[in-house]
Amino acid sequence: MNFKQFKQQALENSEVRQEYDALQEEFSLIDQLITMRTKAGLTQEDVAKKLGTNKSNISRLERGRSNPSWETLNKYAAACGFRVKLETIEEDRASA
Repeated sequence: MNFKQFKQQALENSEVRQEYDALQEEFSLIDQLITMRTKAGLTQEDVAKKLGTNKSNISRLERGRSNPSWETLNKYAAACGFRVKLETIEEDRASA
């Protein structure tokens, strides 16, 4: 069984599905952070230097192993040439 099959089978369990769905926003944020950095052509080390921190802190942020402040997210985005923007839930639903 490969990972895709395992995931599909696991998500058939309603409790697993509920927990998985609850983490979707976190997964999306992590994906957006990594996408910003890679589109900017930066390594974790590059971003760390721009932010005056260690690569391990950037790694933890990108793995969802930290609870970043708004300031940290803004600094990370700016270091990659992006900005953080919040949208209302209604805007998100309208685009779906």
